[in-house]
Amino acid sequence: MNDTSVLIVDDEPGVTAALMVRLQQAGYTVYHAINGLAGVEAAAIHTPDAIVMDIRMPDIDGIDTCRRVKRIPGLEHTPVIFLSASCHEDDRIRARDAGAAAFLSKPFESSEVISTLQQVTQCHATKEPLHAQSPPNHSGH
Repeated sequence: MNDTSVLIVDDEPGVTAALMVRLQQAGYTVYHAINGLAGVEAAAIHTPDAIVMDIRMPDIDGIDTCRRVKRIPGLEHTPVIFLSASCHEDDRIRARDAGAAAFLSKPFESSEVISTLQQVTQCHATKEPLHAQSPPNHSGH
C-alpha cells in the first residue's frame, strides 16, 4: 500500500474523477481542486507529496498556480506534473521554468501518470533530480 498523497488541480470534472479513481486504486491519498486558486489553498492545507495539474484553467493558469505553490514554505520542492491538451513547446518551456517535474499530454493513460508519479516522488524523497539517469562519477575510476 502506498502512503503518498497527490493533489489534482483541474477544471474538468471528468478528468479529475477518472484520475482520482485510478490513483486511489493504486493506493494514493488524493485531494482535488477545481481551479488554480483553490489548488494553491488545497496545497497549503494538505501539503501533498506531489501535484498533478492542468495548464489551462479559468482563473489562474497552471503555470501561475505552480509558481504560487512553490512559494509556500515546505512546498518549494514538491514535484508538479502538468497534464495538458496543449502540445505547444512554449507551454512545456514555461512549465519547466515554473518548476515542473514532468509534462504529460492529454489524453493520457492512467498508468503513465502513476509511473511518472512514482518517479518524481522517488526522486523527491532521495533529493535527486528526475533527469539524473546515471550514477555519480567517482574520482579515481
